[in-house]
Parts: sequence; C-alpha cells; structure tokens
Amino acid sequence: MDASSLAPAAQAHAVSRLRSARLARSSKPFLARGGPRGERCAGCRLVPSHCLCALRPHLTVRAGVCLIMADIEPLKPSNTGWLIADVVADTFAFGWARTEVDPALLALLADPQWQPYLVFPGEFVAAERVVTELLPAEALGGTPARRPLFVLLDATWPEARKMFRKSPYLDQLPVLSLQSEQLSRYRLRRSQRDAHFCTSEVGALCLELAGESHAAQTLEAYLDVFTHHYLRAKQQLPVDMEDAAHQRLRGLSALRE
Repeated sequence: MDASSLAPAAQAHAVSRLRSARLARSSKPFLARGGPRGERCAGCRLVPSHCLCALRPHLTVRAGVCLIMADIEPLKPSNTGWLIADVVADTFAFGWARTEVDPALLALLADPQWQPYLVFPGEFVAAERVVTELLPAEALGGTPARRPLFVLLDATWPEARKMFRKSPYLDQLPVLSLQSEQLSRYRLRRSQRDAHFCTSEVGALCLELAGESHAAQTLEAYLDVFTHHYLRAKQQLPVDMEDAAHQRLRGLSALRE
C-alpha cells in the first residue's frame, strides 16, 4: 500500500492553485527535467508510489508567508515553497511579472492584521531598511498585535535579484536579513551561492525567528522527508519509511504546542 492511499483529500493550497492557473495559461505541457515520466500526485507532485500526502503535518501557525514566485517556479516538482504552503495555513502565493502586480498582493501587504517583512540578504539593501529581528508586536487601541508576514521571492538567485530590483511596491517594506551559520541540506537543486538557502529552509528560519520553533523544526523535517521521497522516486528506489528523517517528522507531528 502506498502513502497516497492513506491520505485524506486535501483542499488545494495557494501554491497548488497558482500552479493550476499557470498550467491553464500554458500553450504546451510543462515537462519537468530529471523526473520520471507519467502520472504525478496532484497533492505533492510526486509519482503515486512515492506520494507524500499522508505525511503532511497539521499545525497551528500564527505567522504567515507570502510567496512571490517566478514564472515557472510553481510548475517545478522540486519547488519547496509548496512545502511551506503544506505546513503554514496562511500561505499566499502570487506570480511575478515585471509590468504588472496582482491587486490581491497589494491588498495583502496593506492589510493591517499583518506586519510584512521582505526576506532578502541585507548586503544588497540600503542599511536603513535592514532588520535582523522582528519589530515589536504592539497592539493599538485594543486591536490584536499584527502578525508577521514573511514575503519570500521564490526563484533562482538571479531571478530573485531581478524581482527585488523591479518590484517598486516592495520598496517600503522592512528587509529582514537572516543571519545563520546553518549549511543548506537541500539536494534537489544547487545554487551558485554557497550561502543560498532553498525557499523551505528560509521559511523555517523565519518561523524560528518568530518564536514558532516547533513549526520551524517540523518544516525542516518535512523538507528532509520530501527530499528522500523525491530522490528515491528519481532513482526508482523504494521509500524507507523508517529512516531518521521519517522518524523525526513523526515525532514532531505527534507533539502539540
């Protein structure tokens, strides 16, 4: 019995909906490089024999994540922004275009319940915009304190730099520059920058900074399990459900904060 037979039907999240919209606009099918041909699970993008859906964590997370995604990023089976949307219920996803911006994205950034942070390396930003920790969460006039909203540019590094330069609607946001000595464990796509994290790793670092350690650790473990399933499928090997990554994810999923 494969994992897909154990998974309940899941409502499509923001990245899944963006993927469907992008596919609907395509004039030809998107063929993922390096992956096996044939059917893929709509819930996790893996081949059915290596489905991850039954292992999807169910958490309560106060923070939100806004993914601004390069054109074909939602289509890539190796994209890890999808994993953030699996774990963080308030994940929003928008496609990026140089000449236009989705009005829903502007409305989200202006929503008073959120305190947005644009997550980007501080070395490329004017010093007065850079913060390395979250701003004080102050409640005004009896209203609830604003929740952190982490805005991530989900793209390759060259694409992300272009998106940063050519998105003037992001210019007023504080830039959160993450400080970490952690080495990336992401093995599906390599970056030319040694310090570059995959999107899911950035999301986990943001959650940790927001004081949501359990969610951060769960997202890290979920990435490790996804990587195992993805690579095993690519190599046509069975999944090891008892390896260290699966055991860690099960342990974290059993915890309740």
